[in-house]
Amino acid sequence: MDMNIEIRKLTPDLAEDYIHFFDTTPHDDNVDAHKCYCVCWCNEDCEGKDFSTAEKRRKLALQYVKGNNIQGYLAYNGDKIIGWCNANTKSDCLKCVSWRRQMNYVPIEDSYTGLKVKSVFCFTIAPEMKRKGIASFILERVCDDAAKDGFDFVEAYPYKESSYMSSDYGGYYEMYIKSGFYVYLETAQGLVMRKKLR
Repeated sequence: MDMNIEIRKLTPDLAEDYIHFFDTTPHDDNVDAHKCYCVCWCNEDCEGKDFSTAEKRRKLALQYVKGNNIQGYLAYNGDKIIGWCNANTKSDCLKCVSWRRQMNYVPIEDSYTGLKVKSVFCFTIAPEMKRKGIASFILERVCDDAAKDGFDFVEAYPYKESSYMSSDYGGYYEMYIKSGFYVYLETAQGLVMRKKLR
């Protein structure tokens, strides 16, 4: 397959592209195509928000992308989006709904440490593009940009096979190892993996 892959940082002007990708792409093989629009991994406080239907999540997603509350990268093959990675500043996402529901096992840096951590929360790859290295390609861009932006670490949260989550949206352990990550913490829920940038 001839591919011309371009990774673009999500910006407000790409909001319609982003929404169209989630309108037409299943989340992953293990989760019903419930159209998450990745609104649960963002730097916006979830208090008082209604995520109960796809229509409501879609509306919030449009608002969030335009306000830079959802951050990450889109992978394009020509003019078609084939992948997405949600990557945001860890300390900015502590009030998002997914962090509050699922991430109680992940340690939080005390403010006095001054450590800056970029978190990789989620990948969505178009079904026909899976296992072609797209997620690794996006992850490389995340790490490159995080280093340029003065982050100390990129952190990721792949789930264990035996954990309470069977979805692969957090990425695979093997991909992170190949990209220079190490296991920072191992828990019953999953791994916390890090890549040191400086």
